[in-house]
Amino acid sequence: MGLAVLPFLFWGIESYRNVGSEGFVAVVDGEEISRREYEQALRDHHERMRSMLGANFDSSMLDSFEVKNSVMERLIQQRLLQREAVNNGFVVLDTQLIKTIREVPAFQKENKFSKQQYEELLRAQGLTPTLFESRVRQELLLQQLLDGYSENGFVPKAVAEKVKYLSTTQREINQFRIDPEQFMAQVVPDEGAITAYYEKHQTDFDLPERARVEYLVLSMDEMAKQEVVSEEAVNNYFSEHLSEFGQPEERKASHILISVAADATDEEKQQAREKADNLLTQVKQDPQQFAVIAKEFSSDPGSAAQGGDLGFFGRGVMVKAFEDKIFSMQPGEISDLVETDFGFHIIQLTEVKEAKQADLSEVREEIESKLKLQAVSNSFGETAEDFRNVVYEQGDTLEGAANKFGLSIQESDWISRDNANPAILGNDKLLTAIFADETIKNQRNTEAIEVKPDTFVAARVVEQRPATTQSQSVVEDQIISTLKKQMAEEKAIEEGKVKLAALQDKGEDAGVAWSEAKQISYMQSQGLDHEVLRSIFRAETKTLPVYLGMPNSAAGGYDLIRINKIIDPETADEAAMANFSGQLQQMLTQEEMFSYLSLLRKKYEVKVKQDAF
Repeated sequence: MGLAVLPFLFWGIESYRNVGSEGFVAVVDGEEISRREYEQALRDHHERMRSMLGANFDSSMLDSFEVKNSVMERLIQQRLLQREAVNNGFVVLDTQLIKTIREVPAFQKENKFSKQQYEELLRAQGLTPTLFESRVRQELLLQQLLDGYSENGFVPKAVAEKVKYLSTTQREINQFRIDPEQFMAQVVPDEGAITAYYEKHQTDFDLPERARVEYLVLSMDEMAKQEVVSEEAVNNYFSEHLSEFGQPEERKASHILISVAADATDEEKQQAREKADNLLTQVKQDPQQFAVIAKEFSSDPGSAAQGGDLGFFGRGVMVKAFEDKIFSMQPGEISDLVETDFGFHIIQLTEVKEAKQADLSEVREEIESKLKLQAVSNSFGETAEDFRNVVYEQGDTLEGAANKFGLSIQESDWISRDNANPAILGNDKLLTAIFADETIKNQRNTEAIEVKPDTFVAARVVEQRPATTQSQSVVEDQIISTLKKQMAEEKAIEEGKVKLAALQDKGEDAGVAWSEAKQISYMQSQGLDHEVLRSIFRAETKTLPVYLGMPNSAAGGYDLIRINKIIDPETADEAAMANFSGQLQQMLTQEEMFSYLSLLRKKYEVKVKQDAF
């Protein structure tokens, strides 16, 4: 709904406060997070991703443990923050709640709050005013708690200057890498080493219990595909939801920003204005130099490197004063100074994409999918329950359920508790049921298990093999390959240390063919990992060149580095320094917020059920 005023991180809370019959997935300080609430949060995340990615959306990307765990963590964090806010006596006054809702642009008509528009928009989202206001009150409560951290970060000027210097100082280096691959042909492990490795790592070569299964998948998405919707229903939906389809007007612009700190004095603001005025005069005299001037003088690090280019954007993305100006300009026009909370902007409008209303033929497939899902969703719960019952009652076969619900019985290759393919069989609860004694010994169907929202799977074991240990002869080639890599790695490191000693003692080239020189800094690492950077910048550089050497933990082998010279950064002007301080302050605020949430996780007891995912 575009509620830019509110930080709606969590949805579906109040709807499930009194639901407990379907079980829970976690407990936060004695308060349960219901499974239904968790699954609704997954669905909401699913829909947000679908809306953001459009045609590039792939539902399989949401099946990962990482996505499910992140949704769970957000729910847990919401509970922790709510408990902390209540315990510390935070309250939200009715006047504050009313003021917040009345100021939401989506609820306004002709710049005034419209009760009718408010109720219609909520109704379109399936919300009542009571439920919506409860959610807003909760968000405002949490906002009060977090504002103390997010609004009060502070970085001393001396610290910012030191960090700026350390992050932009450059060192010119050459590199040479000793690759272990060149030693592979020289190393051959003996029988004793092979046997010793096998005996020490024997469990690594165990084959886990495995099974082949046949299974059925009942999903709302698949059922929806079998539905038929009429032409009249499609036409009606399109005419009633025209605002959902088409492309709103977008504009492409570039800008030059002369930043002003929030606490700047009147004199500092005047100096920034004068600087911006001078630049404005230059770009109006020669508009072709706009990108060149932006690269040199703009305080916006995100766009300056691209000549101030901000790309295409629609309404509601930029701050109001900036947006109002851009949407009043003509292509090629350069604005006068525009003042925002960030400072003074010079804007050049470069291109306009007119609003476009989609044709029905372009969105017919999307509308049909929505209508089919709507038709199926009302009865899917009952269908799923019938599916559960048939799978259980006819426990010695899947054919009955397949015939009744029009499903195809599918077969897997060998799967284990830790490795299942296809991915739909990778659900922990389903795998536990597949490898249960009752399923294997009694040759029974598993129960129908919801492996992801609105998708149920029932399986039956066709063939099972117990866990076994592979003999040394079977895995000998694998062991030899591992030992050769280890031995070649040791050779590369040994060779590297010898060359480093020769370079440091006598400055000889030691047969090193150095790479082309390049400049690196913490801000421009040129592909070097953080530990290598740290070693380079901690090296004593009173006498140059300096030689360093270190094992390459990522790629293997040994890296030799020669530091040729130190390149001090140019002194930053006040505007650039103020901009950098703001970025540093934001980073500090994020770290403090993370630490605060970690402290709450330790303060209150949190338990997550093992089969939550």
